[in-house]
Amino acid sequence: MLERCDVLARCSEEPGRLTRRFASPALAEARELVAGWMREAGLEPRHDAVGNLVGRRDGPGRTLLLGSHLDTVRDAGRYDGPLGVLVALAAADRVRDRPLPFALEVAAFADEEGVRYGTAYLGSAVLAGRFEAAWLERRDADGVTMADAIRGWGGDPGAVAGPRRDDLLGYCEVHIEQGPVLDDAELPVAVVEAIAGQTRARATFTGTAAHAGTTPMEARRDALAAAAEWIGAVEAAGRGTAGLVATVGELAVEPGAANVVPGRVVASVDVRHADDAAREAAVRALRERALAAGAARGVEAGWEELQANPAVPCDPALTDRLADVAAAVTGAAVPRLASGAGHDAVMLSAVAPVAMLFVRCDGGVSHHPAEAVRAEDVAVALDVTTRLLEELAA
Repeated sequence: MLERCDVLARCSEEPGRLTRRFASPALAEARELVAGWMREAGLEPRHDAVGNLVGRRDGPGRTLLLGSHLDTVRDAGRYDGPLGVLVALAAADRVRDRPLPFALEVAAFADEEGVRYGTAYLGSAVLAGRFEAAWLERRDADGVTMADAIRGWGGDPGAVAGPRRDDLLGYCEVHIEQGPVLDDAELPVAVVEAIAGQTRARATFTGTAAHAGTTPMEARRDALAAAAEWIGAVEAAGRGTAGLVATVGELAVEPGAANVVPGRVVASVDVRHADDAAREAAVRALRERALAAGAARGVEAGWEELQANPAVPCDPALTDRLADVAAAVTGAAVPRLASGAGHDAVMLSAVAPVAMLFVRCDGGVSHHPAEAVRAEDVAVALDVTTRLLEELAA
């Protein structure tokens, strides 16, 4: 599994760092590698309308789905997403000769991070019947619409907003924790109880570009100054509200010259909280702060909400089952954690009971090239996943 993570890490859009966005040649390359490994594990791979890769083993009754995503953030680590796909594949391989009273599928989702089009969970949204047709008109930084990107790697944009899956008996995902709790506690795995709600939005500040040397300070309509004030408010909101995290991760400044007062700024914001009411209140407050920061400087401020997902509780029964299996494998009760990161289980919770197993990552580092896991912890995750399959089949 770790060797395969290394192989996939070489599938990148950028030399010297790992970046693998939705519908890119790098993702297509990774997808074909995983398709070959699916065949080796006794699964029949296929691509769906958006480009998800799903390996299936037929069986009676409903379908148990395992998996995670293959796309990455920019300058990523190699375990966020792919590790869950590869653990699922290895578990499927372990039970390939055992009769199962259900069909088994392993999904390698094509987009969970939302880097290219600003909307997370594109892949799992298709399976859950939650893909919004309006997303197809979104354009990436190069002006390519999502519909064209889907077409370009063999998908069918006309079919992505189809009906949701109604045959799933459950979805289970293995994922690195992306936080320090397990590392601090010196524990290999934990089960996830809930996934925090998340809002993604875009704030736009439009002022007037002007000469940096000749325009008096009092006459300026500086879009970046307004954005900077608002960015400080975003950080203050996260620091001042228990359980809230708020991040500005993207900033586009126009015209982008050292001797020109910025005339337009577009900034992303990502707000998360386990309590939906607290998250929504924070988003409303940040929108008002953006408008106020613009008004104070004669700058027009705009706000566009890109995506809002409520907090998702994992299924109690399936989570208890997973916790019992993990305790049997490790010889001790495992902790239960809330996830501040989003996962494909958010979308799939609409169509199936969901459960998640966290694996320790060194120092809690993620979305960074220094992302690392321990081989012995990955072995535990594989044993837990295999045993869960065996117990569900009993």
